[in-house]
Amino acid sequence: MLTQHSELSTQNSVLRTIFDMGRPTKENSLTRQDVIEAAICCLEKEGEAALGVNRVARELGIKPPAIYKHLDGNAALRKAVVLEVWQKYLMYCEQQTAQLSTPREMLLAGGHATRNFARTYPAFYRLMMQYQLQPSDPDAGVVIQKSLGFLKNSLRLYELNENQLIDVMRMVNAAITGFISIEQAGLMTLGRSTDESYEVMLDALLVAIEHIRSTS
Repeated sequence: MLTQHSELSTQNSVLRTIFDMGRPTKENSLTRQDVIEAAICCLEKEGEAALGVNRVARELGIKPPAIYKHLDGNAALRKAVVLEVWQKYLMYCEQQTAQLSTPREMLLAGGHATRNFARTYPAFYRLMMQYQLQPSDPDAGVVIQKSLGFLKNSLRLYELNENQLIDVMRMVNAAITGFISIEQAGLMTLGRSTDESYEVMLDALLVAIEHIRSTS
């Protein structure tokens, strides 16, 4: 059986593979994906302040106007990066839960994957949590529906109606992201292990989900 340390090492290796982005060569023409990947690289190295056309252009060794052929300014660049990071995060969560069969196993694995993602890529996680995805935006809507679908499939919530599924998603997201945000801010100063508290919270979420399920 893998130890907790080796499990985290394995997860980190998977994460690094997902975010292992190749750099465009001078022989290749610049693509939209090249710009997004360069922006993600800047974000990881320098934080959200690096998400600008000028900074990404320097990363690529090109002039800023070349980027405008693919993304229309800083706002479009930021949105593209957020959506790409969300897609990679969801891919990672799917990989971590792929071989599991019970809702409890999947919720625990998904919760651990999210916390590990936030620890490994804090700048990515903060950007994801700060950006407001709008269902009316076709691109953002794809990510929202994929996230809802992942939650529905992993927790076997097929019988829930749309409102109940949204309630579950909001509750799970609020609990997990709230815990991680407070933990990363250094505000959990009491003596008990945060790992142990996190496990208790995940188990409590399963009880709450069953309550919502029972009211259907």
